[in-house]
Amino acid sequence: MSTICNRLEAVRRRIGEAATRYGRRAESVELLAVSKTQPVEAVRAAYACGQRRFGESYLQEALSKVQSLADLDIQWHFIGRIQSNKTRPIAAHFDWVHSIDDPRQARRLSAQRPEGLPPLNLCIQVRFGDEPTKGGLAEDQVEAVLVELDSLPRLRVQGLMTLPPPEQDLEAQRRPFRRLRELRDRLATPERPLDILSMGMTDDLEAAIAEGASLVRVGTGIFGPRD
Repeated sequence: MSTICNRLEAVRRRIGEAATRYGRRAESVELLAVSKTQPVEAVRAAYACGQRRFGESYLQEALSKVQSLADLDIQWHFIGRIQSNKTRPIAAHFDWVHSIDDPRQARRLSAQRPEGLPPLNLCIQVRFGDEPTKGGLAEDQVEAVLVELDSLPRLRVQGLMTLPPPEQDLEAQRRPFRRLRELRDRLATPERPLDILSMGMTDDLEAAIAEGASLVRVGTGIFGPRD
């Protein structure tokens, strides 16, 4: 498992180098380790190397890990598609949700968030272009949903997320990230600053950091290729 430490260090180095290149501080970019399909032992190995934020997409697998790793102070992020009949365990066991694209989901999460826990942190997922298989709101839908979510007491909207299709060219990679940042800049208010831009993965994190990412979601770069 020492390979995971080496990969983590390499990813952190990439983040720091990209931040410096684009005039940012390395600490302004958080790293979310995407641990979906990875065994509990791999998560423990990454934790032992200093990683604290982990992202999961498949609920049943994630709940098993949350239970098995309850002795660790992990911050759990749900980054997968949300099914309406699965909101209760998400509300109870996660600290963050990155994939909100339906206010009905948000209302259920707010109602089902246990009283003893702090408000659930949310990112609204935004879709650019015509990708019918991808979740996310169109740009012109985001503002109305933000206003609706502001009234939900057990939630805290922290920012926006996007998952664009893969591109090889750096400028092509930057375009959707730039659009997300510009959308955030238009919609942010002093009461709702939308500080978090959850964007960028193993293959395009430099482009995301160039455009203002505050959190990058890296799986393969840390854990290696998934089976």
